Amino acid sequence: MSVKIRLQRHGKKGKPFYWIVAADARSKRDGKFLEKLGTYNPNTNPATIDLDIDGSVKWLQNGAQPTDTARALLSYKGVLLKHHLAGGVSKGAFSEEEAAKKFQAWLDEKAGLVTAKVDGLAKEDADAKTKALDAEKEVNAKRIAVVQEAEDAIKAEAAAVEAAAAVEAAAAKETIEEVAADTSSNDASEEVKEETAK
Repeated sequence: MSVKIRLQRHGKKGKPFYWIVAADARSKRDGKFLEKLGTYNPNTNPATIDLDIDGSVKWLQNGAQPTDTARALLSYKGVLLKHHLAGGVSKGAFSEEEAAKKFQAWLDEKAGLVTAKVDGLAKEDADAKTKALDAEKEVNAKRIAVVQEAEDAIKAEAAAVEAAAAVEAAAAKETIEEVAADTSSNDASEEVKEETAK
């Protein structure tokens, strides 16, 4: 029986979630498996991979063959390196402690890279939010300026209407005063005529 380390799809439509399993090569993709080695969630950024490193190394030592995607995931988590180091220890190339030190150094370096990526993504997110906020502030400032211009135009129009009304009122007052003056002078001249006629 040949054993494969492969992905078994779970999750829902458009949101895949995978189990990393050791299964018989003849079984269905989502069918029976021998052992669940971990999970892989590609929906997060960076992708979330939880893996039993020692269990995966045991299966590799027993001859299990990973699929291409599973090989990439195992390499990313250091399983292939640990398998390689275990081969070196079994051949006597170096001791178990040296292998553990090398593996730990590799893990620390990998953790630094992942942390740098997470920090970079967080910074990009913050920059995008800042840009969006600045753009929104600029749009709001333009809206306020347009509203202010409209209010100023309305106030200027109202002032012009008031000025025109004041001019009309002054003209009407002058006309009334002229008419009153004409009528009073006419009345005075009529009084004079009446007096002279007496």
